[in-house]
Amino acid sequence: MIVKQPTGAEQKSRLPFPEVGLIRLSAILAPVGPIPVSRSSWWAGVRNGIYPQPVKLGPRITAWRAEDIRHLINNGIKEQ
Repeated sequence: MIVKQPTGAEQKSRLPFPEVGLIRLSAILAPVGPIPVSRSSWWAGVRNGIYPQPVKLGPRITAWRAEDIRHLINNGIKEQ
């Protein structure tokens, strides 16, 4: 059996989360997710407006919109 390696465009469309919906931080940050920053750097970026704002689902549950994360990955970080 021959397994075809995905191209760059195919890899982008095969991100580890859905097109729409909510994603927890553990699925966004490396090693599981596609964004290689630490939790503290991520939260500092959220405070500074570099990364998308979260959605609070409960007192101890925070998530991000999949669309916002895909936009961040596809378009890169915009300096403030």
